[in-house]
Amino acid sequence: MDGKAEVAAAAEALRAGGLVLMPTETVYGLAADAGNARAVAAVYEAKGRPSFNPLIAHVSDLAMARRIVRFDARAEALAARFWPGPLTLVLPVADDEAVCDLARAGLDSVAVRAPAHPLAQALIARFGGPVVAPSANRSGRPSPTTFADAVEETGPATLAALDGGPCKIGLESTVVALLDAPRLLRPGSVTRAEIEAVIGPLADAEDDAKRSPGRLARHYAPNAPVRLEVTEPRPGEAWLAFGPGGSGPWNLSPSGDLREAAANLFAYLRGADRTSPSGIAVAPIPHEGLGEAINDRLKRAAGFVG
Repeated sequence: MDGKAEVAAAAEALRAGGLVLMPTETVYGLAADAGNARAVAAVYEAKGRPSFNPLIAHVSDLAMARRIVRFDARAEALAARFWPGPLTLVLPVADDEAVCDLARAGLDSVAVRAPAHPLAQALIARFGGPVVAPSANRSGRPSPTTFADAVEETGPATLAALDGGPCKIGLESTVVALLDAPRLLRPGSVTRAEIEAVIGPLADAEDDAKRSPGRLARHYAPNAPVRLEVTEPRPGEAWLAFGPGGSGPWNLSPSGDLREAAANLFAYLRGADRTSPSGIAVAPIPHEGLGEAINDRLKRAAGFVG
């Protein structure tokens, strides 16, 4: 089956209420028709995800997004700068049937983004409406950034699967709420500084954190315990090193490149978990720029947030 035929088959699976493994530039998603409550419920069931945790509606373009949420000048500016790409905007709902109540976790807002991966764009455009597509892992586990890991996690629950190769970014999208003062709900590869350069300062996220996925205290977690800011691993621990001189097979970036570290993070957490179930030690990662998002994921993997 060629690429177009695979996309067409995946779109038909969505119309039938089925689930589809969908690659994005961030992580692999478990996609379903955003307006079909039964299909959305199947996503929650396949992931073991709590239903109070809202899902992101993925759209093909700005025109589709405008049908389901209400844009203001700030949202228009951010979409113009960062879409398609790894930025999610939380905006007031405009059509409460296009993204069902279950997908919104009963909220009056919708988290929406236009992914940049060509297979994701093709699938959503062929389907003709928004799809929810949370990371294709079981809830709380590290997000899958390869097709094989996505299949291992939730593949049995799907009717179709699209192999888009390794995800280039490797971290879930940045989430910004624009319901009043702009708030950074989840850091990602679009950094705080890049967003503030477009719309000005971002307020604290705590009051609106419920509107974003990925904010549970323990999330993105391997089975093995995780220790952070470690300069030397204990015997038996896997070592997630960072920077020149870091030993072992799991150096997130030998050159100290944060984008390389982000792309490798979840795959290396999974690999270390398989080889060293007694524990994973993680070297210090800079906190500025993209490091804010990397450290956010690591703290939740270790259960240090809450």
